[in-house]
Amino acid sequence: MQITINLPDSLDQTFDETDWFREIAIALFEQERISLRRASKISGMEAMNFQKQLADRGICVHYDLEELEQDVERLQARGWL
Repeated sequence: MQITINLPDSLDQTFDETDWFREIAIALFEQERISLRRASKISGMEAMNFQKQLADRGICVHYDLEELEQDVERLQARGWL
């Protein structure tokens, strides 16, 4: 398996372990190897913040039926639907 990671141009000396996990999660998600939910967990970010990172980079969020069903279940469990 080969995974390509596109690092931001702003890479500098402060790039730490957290940044690496975020970049790996973004690469895996962009290459459709993991779900949005899994990618946000790997990155250590809340799902909405992770989605913002994707949007800032022009990466499309692939959102499938299984993820929709999981989201609906979570909302129902919280009494929001």
